[in-house]
Amino acid sequence: MHTAWAASPNSDDAKPDQIETLKFGMSTALSGPAAELGINMRHGILVAFDEADKKNKLPNKRLELVSLDDGYEPARTAPNMHRLMAQHRVLSVIGNVGTPTAITAIPIARKANTPFFGAFTGANILRSRDSSDIVINYRASYAEETAAMVDALVAKGIRPEEIGFFTQNDSYGDDGFFGGLAAIRRHKAVKVSDVPHGRYRRNTSQIEDGLADLLMQQPLPKAVIMVGTYEPCSKLVRLARMNDFNPQFLAVSFVGTDALQRSLGEIANGIVATQVVPHFDSDLPLVLEYREAMRAYDPEVPQSFVSLEGYIVGRILIKAVASIRGEVSRTAIAKSLEQLGQFDIGLDSPLTLGPDDHQASSRVWPVLIETDGTRSLSWEDLLSE
Repeated sequence: MHTAWAASPNSDDAKPDQIETLKFGMSTALSGPAAELGINMRHGILVAFDEADKKNKLPNKRLELVSLDDGYEPARTAPNMHRLMAQHRVLSVIGNVGTPTAITAIPIARKANTPFFGAFTGANILRSRDSSDIVINYRASYAEETAAMVDALVAKGIRPEEIGFFTQNDSYGDDGFFGGLAAIRRHKAVKVSDVPHGRYRRNTSQIEDGLADLLMQQPLPKAVIMVGTYEPCSKLVRLARMNDFNPQFLAVSFVGTDALQRSLGEIANGIVATQVVPHFDSDLPLVLEYREAMRAYDPEVPQSFVSLEGYIVGRILIKAVASIRGEVSRTAIAKSLEQLGQFDIGLDSPLTLGPDDHQASSRVWPVLIETDGTRSLSWEDLLSE
């Protein structure tokens, strides 16, 4: 278990019984193949909490984050969620990582009437009517990410049937695939069986059968959208190159762009990835604040798309908590998030949350992976390459 907090700067002037501890929780991947996502999401939330305390945004309140490792395995998520609800009595679950783990976590949060906010997943199950009571999202959905990719590829001249998929063999992979399939069908009627599709098992790098399924397609796909985690996706790209299979590879945000780039090095050059946050080197006001807060928190922690998302989620939560008059409770937090309406935190476009709108952003930012890092990309740039 990892517990972290920062004391309010005026806490020395306040008596201990005057300082209210606001406890939040996350069950996330702190080990295993998806660990980099969970660790960086946790960093981002802690950076936002640390900044709020240093700037005294929540006077006489101390923010605490309890993070439990589930290794990206749903079987470990359930006991973690019960501990967060019953033992730690967290006010909200924040920044959980993954679709299969969210499917396990949401019913437990609902039973405890605890908000499930800012999860690192774009799955539709978190955007359905069944989840709309307690689940509140920051990010765009996987369907929105893959639709942006498909539309750009078709505009580039790639036929819908030439777009393939490599996906994790579970709810996360299925969500990305069927979101992409729906986008393809807006351009051309195709059968599921006609779409090139390779799969692999979660928390493994056994991608050989999935690659074989793509290589068996005739003609070979000209583009492959990857809906997985970075280790199997990097192995797929590496083995594809070795087999002279060189489609345009694209990756959704959950793949972990920074980790994918580091894993592949020069081989990563030219891969396109979608993000639900701007590039962490942009000059947008919020991103400048993120970089300053990261340096103040720990200059050794690398900046990344994932920690920027965690920071944004933390900032939204803090904004909601600051608006609460009276007791800060689970119900009050859910209500305050819904009452944010349209608001601007410095992303160059407003965010919106309301009783009937539980997804703050639908924006997708494309980036290009290069041999030495990543850079911002416009879809027009992709079309011209």
